[in-house]
Amino acid sequence: MFGRRADGVKVKDMDVIEKAMPYFMPIRIDAVNYYKQSVACKGLDEFILQQKQNGVHYTYTEILIAACVRMIYERPKCNRFINNCMFYQRKGINVSISIKKKLTDDGEEVTLKIPFTGRESLAEIKQKFDDEVAKNMVVDEEHKTTKVASILGKMPGWAFKFAMSIFRFLDKHNMLPKFLIQASPFHTSIYVADLRSIKLDKVYHHLYCFGNTTIFATLGKVKYEPVGSRDGQVNVEKRMDIGLSLDERVADGLYYSNSVRLLIKYAENPELLLERLPEPELTGKALKKKQKQDKKAAKKAAKLAKKNK
Repeated sequence: MFGRRADGVKVKDMDVIEKAMPYFMPIRIDAVNYYKQSVACKGLDEFILQQKQNGVHYTYTEILIAACVRMIYERPKCNRFINNCMFYQRKGINVSISIKKKLTDDGEEVTLKIPFTGRESLAEIKQKFDDEVAKNMVVDEEHKTTKVASILGKMPGWAFKFAMSIFRFLDKHNMLPKFLIQASPFHTSIYVADLRSIKLDKVYHHLYCFGNTTIFATLGKVKYEPVGSRDGQVNVEKRMDIGLSLDERVADGLYYSNSVRLLIKYAENPELLLERLPEPELTGKALKKKQKQDKKAAKKAAKLAKKNK
């Protein structure tokens, strides 16, 4: 309420045109730009083979998620969202992805929402992703997002509709409880769908009007395509298309273009993601807040140590 949210901080000092965009296009689905980007798989395959010889098995999905996380960290406007015509910068990076417990028509679908700082190495992102998938692939285990959805799904239609209208109102006015935002896959930095696993090509997915997802990325199936070079030669290359749906209100075309190029750079050169990024240097209010937290933690540790003597 009053501009404060559990998942974001209000953005100030914006250009007039930027600030006006949500008033011209108040509904997210009306402000979506669709973009296709092709990824050369040669660098991916060489990297995966090299790492496999070192005893580590990476997948396309893990590398693409890591590329998205790193890009969003380095291009902070891509981690903004709009709520009630106001701009917010997310407090963290979240990736939502849907998986099937069984690849059958009636197999249960689970949506995971994984938090990141953006500074993680590829190995750390793989570990987080693998742990979350393993934890939620148990057939009889119910994911927290599924638990909330199942409670709502058991309601009569009129009650479900009324509950959702309440949630929308609370979200619009920044009063949606933190635990619901954390459980909601629609309140996320990017939603990823790996369509290769079900043998589909990329699609251009809509952005949900509920929640505040700014980017939706779909990974299409691998294909062999003719690619021309500047010298007139035509070679057949292994490639994969990514379908991107972007909320054009949070950034202009140039910013998005540079961001997508960075994403593809990381995707085609995964070795750039092996090193963890350093902690950012804090200044001003952020530094004072960190010092205050450290001092409080030191006092707590000293009191605990004294108690255990």
